[in-house]
Amino acid sequence: MESNPKIPAHVGLIMDGNGRWAKKRLMPRSFGHKAGMNAMIELADDAADMGIKYLTVYTLSTENFARPAEELEGLFNLIRGYFTSNVKKLYKRGAAVKVIGDLSVLPQDVQALLQDGENGSPKGASFTLVFAINYGARTEILRAVNKAAESGKKLDFAQFESLLYTSGIPDPDLIIRTGGEKRLSNFLMYQAAYAELYFTDVLFPDFDKKEFEKAVEEYSRRERRFGKL
Repeated sequence: MESNPKIPAHVGLIMDGNGRWAKKRLMPRSFGHKAGMNAMIELADDAADMGIKYLTVYTLSTENFARPAEELEGLFNLIRGYFTSNVKKLYKRGAAVKVIGDLSVLPQDVQALLQDGENGSPKGASFTLVFAINYGARTEILRAVNKAAESGKKLDFAQFESLLYTSGIPDPDLIIRTGGEKRLSNFLMYQAAYAELYFTDVLFPDFDKKEFEKAVEEYSRRERRFGKL
């Protein structure tokens, strides 16, 4: 990487292309999801090494629940088989785990694994990997609006943001989407108001450290004005 680049504190990652990556190899989609999971864990290490404080990975959207039950069960089995062991690796390097989204519709055992992963995180971690699971920005915003209405009070921005899943996490500085599509797909839409966007045609399992560094280097060259001159 370039010397002393500006490093984003929080990166959001839309991990697109697992299924197409597997199809190119004449393999089932589950093969691509497993490859994507391995790539994600490696990128978490890379992010921490670069000095990034938060990496939020779009693991499963609310819309993904319309996919075939067989594919969803395969994703749940990945969590069952690999989540705890990978989280323990993160713990060893002093990293924390956080899960955002509506977990209530997930299988009970998967909910327990995710909650245990978050609860067991070390305190005062310098890096946090945030899993967005059954997450949708519209649902998140509606949930916060309903909570605000229940309070019967007119809220300011800080009070409203405290009702979001991401309460306590800074807004993303950079959002990366792999796989060639150029949209946010209901990911951190409130929080991404002033995020820099980076799109790449690279399918997610092939999005390695070199590709990640390219995205961060591109971010470091941009001038962020936040609406000002």
